[in-house]
Amino acid sequence: MVFYDEPVSKDFAILDSRATPLGELTLRRRRIHSLDGREVFEVKLGEAFLMSSLFHEVEVALAERSLAELTDPALDVVVGGLGLGYTAVAALKQPRVRSLVVVEALDAVLDWHRQGLVPLGPILTGDSRCRFVHADFFALAGAPETGFDNGRRFHAVLLDIDHSPRNLLHPRHAAFYQPAGLRQLAQQLHPGGVFALWSDDPPDDEFLQHLMAVFASARAEVVTFPNPLLDRDSASTIYLARNP
Repeated sequence: MVFYDEPVSKDFAILDSRATPLGELTLRRRRIHSLDGREVFEVKLGEAFLMSSLFHEVEVALAERSLAELTDPALDVVVGGLGLGYTAVAALKQPRVRSLVVVEALDAVLDWHRQGLVPLGPILTGDSRCRFVHADFFALAGAPETGFDNGRRFHAVLLDIDHSPRNLLHPRHAAFYQPAGLRQLAQQLHPGGVFALWSDDPPDDEFLQHLMAVFASARAEVVTFPNPLLDRDSASTIYLARNP
């Protein structure tokens, strides 16, 4: 574990870097002069970019669109993958959310939020409805008897960990995206509950078929957002599935 107290320059700083089972995980902050000096927080795993605060529209939409599907007056929600916190904060903005369990496998990411190294950390740690769980989301999803919280059912499970159902951070995640794995997750949802998934790839017909084999309904929505670095729009996919 390495904490960096001093920036490399006023425009670039490595805030934390440490080894994880998936590789070297780095949190950095930089200013982009071509975007009027906007401050951006970025997470890299090895040489690959995992996330950036510059692009968070789809993470917000993941929470907003999934919870809009529900009419329950009080909602218990699980977020799989904390990241920079955008999905979790968007969920907490909904007054109907009475509890939020955020499952994160990497203790470094939890530390960033608890120590205020990322902008949304104080919002999440300061909300009594939000609880961090240091665990493997996929292991909990595959154990419905105990599940995410001692067998408690939830109204929504929102997942943003792998790049897509095919582009995985680890091969062991693959079983979750098959019908058997999805059925174990569905058991942890209330009747009519929602499972929602972020994907960086276009809609995948085969994965939609897996969802429809388990859930009462399923669809993929493409979300476009401005990409100022490329001077054009980019797009990601949100999958929304409802329990019978």
